[in-house]
Amino acid sequence: MSKHTLGAYPHMLGFEQLERLLERTAKTGNEGYPPFNIEQTSDFSYRITLAVAGFAEDDLSITVEDRQLVIRGRQSDDSEGRVFLHRGIAARQFQRSFVLADGVDVGEAAIENGLLHVDLTRAKPETVVQTIQIKKG
Repeated sequence: MSKHTLGAYPHMLGFEQLERLLERTAKTGNEGYPPFNIEQTSDFSYRITLAVAGFAEDDLSITVEDRQLVIRGRQSDDSEGRVFLHRGIAARQFQRSFVLADGVDVGEAAIENGLLHVDLTRAKPETVVQTIQIKKG
């Protein structure tokens, strides 16, 4: 089976960047931790919610890198001097990445009841009609 690229479709011009973006998205390496929701809160806004129980605000960082929203968590190891009979709550780091479309901006972030909420807004698209003049040759 051959792999089709966007360049294989001659009527789709200038989509090379989109193809690279799709490839990068497939390689983000997100595992299933932490679990998250994505909801549409209005026609032009979204909210990403991550379950980050046990993480303090200082343990989390949110950055936008090359149209990618990157959320990282790193807990400090406070187990020194403690004896666990069972340790089922992992104190592990994570990184979640979300690729943002053009015109999507990251707004506020808030942590509440062990959930990290990150709000996104998308600019309302403008309808542009352009008339091209034809020169006589």
